[in-house]
Amino acid sequence: MKTIPVRHIASAQRLHNGAGRFSVRDLEQVLNGKDLVHDLHRHDFYFVLAVHSGSGIHEIDFVQYPVQSNAVFILRPGQVHRLELTADTTGFLLEFDLSFYQPKNTIAEHRWKKASGKNYCEIEDARFKKLHVILANIFDEYFLKQEGYIEAIKANLDLFFLEYIRQSKNQNSIVKSESGYIQERFEEFVRLLETNIAGMKNVSDYADLLSLSPYQLNSIVKTSVGKTVSDLINDQIILEAKRHLIATPAQVKEVADQLGYEDPSYFIRFFKKHTGQSPEAFRKNFK
Repeated sequence: MKTIPVRHIASAQRLHNGAGRFSVRDLEQVLNGKDLVHDLHRHDFYFVLAVHSGSGIHEIDFVQYPVQSNAVFILRPGQVHRLELTADTTGFLLEFDLSFYQPKNTIAEHRWKKASGKNYCEIEDARFKKLHVILANIFDEYFLKQEGYIEAIKANLDLFFLEYIRQSKNQNSIVKSESGYIQERFEEFVRLLETNIAGMKNVSDYADLLSLSPYQLNSIVKTSVGKTVSDLINDQIILEAKRHLIATPAQVKEVADQLGYEDPSYFIRFFKKHTGQSPEAFRKNFK
């Protein structure tokens, strides 16, 4: 079986003074008048695709999104994706690792985590123009490399992610402190879920980590996405299982073990219950 390759930021993109790795490219230059087709792969870095105009398909973690004008895609390390762009697509492509950009300011960090948790967003024209100006500034700073350009890029990234999350809010309304608290705790839960799913599958485990009761955590999740904590735990297990099945040649029993299941037959029944097919069938039928 062909495994999913992991792509890295080229060593040539490592910046001076141990600042990590970062690159920004103009899509017109990347495409060079030709359609782009990238088969399923994953990255060990953050990936931001901002499409000013154009079309195509972007599949992220087995969910397909349309590539269209004023669309922004943000991928976290480890997510699997497949990308097709038409030759006339314009915009910018950014790649960076946490050594380069990881806000330390509490407010900026919260915005960054919120933004990076949203894979796809179609943005209204006027707001996208503001994002495009910020990206153009980043592009100029990166290639001119004048004094302080690294700090300038990071400052512009702060602005970019601020504008990115603004689009989902009604700018004429004031967010209540209660709803802000709920959103913050929900996002914290999601981050814990992504990093602990192999060893933690009980609602009470995550409630304990968050210093909440299971009832409180369920209420927060229900308010945020209309699902129960158990629903999201099951969704994450299935997503991780699919990633392992497609990205590695591991046998099903090995995938079960990696996800914390001692009994492969139980894992197989669980997977089939939630997807309608066995792990082997999913692997075989995936295209």
